[in-house]
Amino acid sequence: MLDSDLLLRIYSAGCFPMWDEANEETGIFRPDPRAIIELDRCHVPRRLGKRIRQRPFRITTDLEFEAVMDACHEGRDDGCWCSPEMEVGYLELHERGFAHSVEAWLDDDLVGGLYGVQLGSAFMAESKFSLPEFGGTDASKILLVETVRSLNAGGFELFDVQFRNDHIDQFGVVEISADEYERRLAAAMTHPRDWPVESDGEGLMLAG
Repeated sequence: MLDSDLLLRIYSAGCFPMWDEANEETGIFRPDPRAIIELDRCHVPRRLGKRIRQRPFRITTDLEFEAVMDACHEGRDDGCWCSPEMEVGYLELHERGFAHSVEAWLDDDLVGGLYGVQLGSAFMAESKFSLPEFGGTDASKILLVETVRSLNAGGFELFDVQFRNDHIDQFGVVEISADEYERRLAAAMTHPRDWPVESDGEGLMLAG
């Protein structure tokens, strides 16, 4: 049973789970090298920076964790990497304060989101989505940038994106060895940080 306790042990060891749809089993992965975004060196492409300054979305956090997770797993061309059992485990992590979501809203519609796991001052981004057909163009990219900025301002030390790919590379992803990642993760886990939320009760993400 991949419950929240087991997920915490997996992430604390510098690994993460992924559902293998073809073999119908959960694998545990330790990429080497590991892809991260240095929180104080996130690159924002010029066009996206202009879009961010227009503030096209209302950005909240932890208001719709389950909806964000579900949307991230729907309609993936590469298959679903998260099993129903894993989803239950992530929901437990969220209820315990170890997993968070960030949401983009256009009026009352959820048009983008991301979620991940927090250990101390480390955040492991798991997945993100946007719905351009409903006005959510660039929503997931904007959420990534705003989350990095907020975590940097809040004293976080590590932002993990697992693997490099063409989409994430535009934000200045760097690769470090698995050993270096685990050293940085261990240090970050000893430095607890509050998840950055405005104090107005609406779950608004702090501006970068």
